[in-house]
Amino acid sequence: MNPVIEVQGLAKAFTLHQQHGVVLDVLQALNFSVLPGECLILHGRSGAGKSTLLRTLYGNYLPAAGSIRVLHEGRMMEMVGAEPRQILAIRRATMGYVSQFLRVIPRVRCLDVVMEPALSRGMESGQAQRRAQDLLRRLGISESLWSLAPGTFSGGEQQRVNIARSFMVHWPILLLDEPTASLDEANRKVVIELITQARAEGSALIAISHDAATRDAIADRYLDMSPKELEHAC
Repeated sequence: MNPVIEVQGLAKAFTLHQQHGVVLDVLQALNFSVLPGECLILHGRSGAGKSTLLRTLYGNYLPAAGSIRVLHEGRMMEMVGAEPRQILAIRRATMGYVSQFLRVIPRVRCLDVVMEPALSRGMESGQAQRRAQDLLRRLGISESLWSLAPGTFSGGEQQRVNIARSFMVHWPILLLDEPTASLDEANRKVVIELITQARAEGSALIAISHDAATRDAIADRYLDMSPKELEHAC
């Protein structure tokens, strides 16, 4: 079995212009790969660069050095230096990202927000709606909220809408940034079930979780992000 994502020599630095140009080397010479159906947990203290790594993999940050190759539409593609249209194509079909925050267009109703990834791939509207409704029910979002804009929801409700949207379609690669943070036990269990199902369907997961029970339930391997172990996946 071949990896669906390969990272080699990845580095990322930030220059603090308001701090006399101090340079922070957040990521240094990272090397790892992830197979289909495998979950790699990013491990390390706060500030070790875990969220920075996810954003760099997703193309939000430009690395200082290194390579990020992903299996997209049957061939490995290099994301570092790729054109914006290529990055967008990978985000539409290959790499999903479950962030801690829901960012949506104001006044778009909850059900439409959740359905959008499936509709953009050509799923029939009725099928997409049934899938979205099932996910929202499983995650405890009241039917009375489905026609409302998620911007009016509580933080926990927005997080669950974000999770429902992210699991609407299959992603060959799925990045998870604290997917169960602030969730109660019942919803945490649902998210773990969704992650387990995604792995069974062949998704390669790269995740951050500070919840030990969640890590134990989903992890295959750990990538130690501490300074002395940056080059090794356990």
